[in-house]
Amino acid sequence: MPKLYLGFDAGTQSVKVSVYDENLNNLTSQSLPTILRYPNPGWVEMDLDEFLDITIRCIKRCMEDIKALGYDPKDIRAVMGDGIICGIAGVNEEGDAITPYVNYLDTRTEEDVRYINSLDLDIWNKETGNPQASTMFPAMFARWFLKNSTKFQQQGVKFMHNAPYILAHLAGLKGKDAFIDWGAMSGWGMGYNVMKKEWSDEQLEILGIDKRYMPRIVKPWDIIGHLSPEMAERTGLAAGTPICGGAGDTMQSMIGSGNYEAGKGVDVAGTCAMFCVSTKGIIPELSQKGMNLIFNSGSLPDTYFYWGMIRTGGLALRWFKDSVCHKANDAVYYTDLSERAAKVPAGSNGVLFVPYLTGGQDENAKKCGCFLGLTLEDDQAVMWRSVLESIGYDYMEICDYYRAAGVNLDRITVTEGGSRDSLWNQIKSDMLDAEVVRYKNKGGAVVTNCLFAAYAAGDVKEIIPELEKILVVDEEYAPREEKTKLYREVYGVQKKLIKEEMNEAFAELWRVKKILKPE
Repeated sequence: MPKLYLGFDAGTQSVKVSVYDENLNNLTSQSLPTILRYPNPGWVEMDLDEFLDITIRCIKRCMEDIKALGYDPKDIRAVMGDGIICGIAGVNEEGDAITPYVNYLDTRTEEDVRYINSLDLDIWNKETGNPQASTMFPAMFARWFLKNSTKFQQQGVKFMHNAPYILAHLAGLKGKDAFIDWGAMSGWGMGYNVMKKEWSDEQLEILGIDKRYMPRIVKPWDIIGHLSPEMAERTGLAAGTPICGGAGDTMQSMIGSGNYEAGKGVDVAGTCAMFCVSTKGIIPELSQKGMNLIFNSGSLPDTYFYWGMIRTGGLALRWFKDSVCHKANDAVYYTDLSERAAKVPAGSNGVLFVPYLTGGQDENAKKCGCFLGLTLEDDQAVMWRSVLESIGYDYMEICDYYRAAGVNLDRITVTEGGSRDSLWNQIKSDMLDAEVVRYKNKGGAVVTNCLFAAYAAGDVKEIIPELEKILVVDEEYAPREEKTKLYREVYGVQKKLIKEEMNEAFAELWRVKKILKPE
């Protein structure tokens, strides 16, 4: 009997579902886009039931595909999924969402973040590795729901992330059964003990979050239930198929790109551009206030990592293609843009793009997106290259932090959608003065999920040895000394502009937006 595994990645821009066989060969993949809503300045909302519906539709298509290949849905040994680590919604007794799904793109908690940070408490750093609150932390979203959501105040039972929500509904679980895996739990930013893998009573009390609202903690490969008859009918999967506990998208992307040992760097080039480095635990030099680095636990035991991010890194690329170029239905246009941008000199003719389309980090959440230095000589290709380089400038700052703390970053792996762009990879190599490596495996987090499903089903004894079989280098990019020197010089100017000289302009532009669209 064939052994197949189904994995999904519930990301910000889309949900992807894939089926792999026991040799980790991809049999089929299906994907559908998600919808982001912006009801107020700084607010970004999604819908957990939309995530669920998209996943169901993609699973159904995958089942039709494997049947056409001669397989039976009963061949699926287990289902495993990952989702956004910094995002939650509230659910009721039935386990259904009663609030919008709010994630890391949202900055509505800015004022509350300032209040929590004004307390200047050491417990956050001691137990989580994160010295300060951030507007991207689910812990802050939970406080907002408790204060502002009448529905949650009246009906709320638990807070849930998007992947566990999907998995729980596939298994027909109720609100009281809500769960979260030990890695994605650290996506809360606060409220837990990262080393003990448990919720922190003291932190939750300070935050004013009753522990009864917190989901139970599981391992990613734990079987939390089995596919319900209702979901079997809707998905085409066989009733009784084991459902795993799930994991965080960043955690699975890191494993899928070969990062499961301390000291390795990974660029997760997704919607939220994230630059991660694995460690053996908390590094005091990196857990400093003002660095805006986040510390998390990995999916595997005794794995940890820091990451810095640009909220709209990958989303800025999609925004430029869809909204500026009006090519929303042309996925190939990314390639066309990069082919033309490759002819533009490094530095984009002096054009700088500020990529903060949903606000900046917490020290200046009023930042916004803009192009600087445009002239009549500049065109779409110049602007595209400046968008790509803008992510690299923020990565340079993060990379400087890591290296100052003694982390060797001579070799960086790239993963997720943006990793397929050779121009962007070469730009990153030049800007970060590091060799950039891309693997042939294009599955990223999804293939890792399928490997975890195989482990949960008892079909493989160890995860890493099986993963190493498919980690074959696809392309390598070496830094060019003259380009690295040029980017370093421009970075000094860019950093001064954004961090110092433009602060007043950002504040005034935000004031204009509030006048035009008050809350």
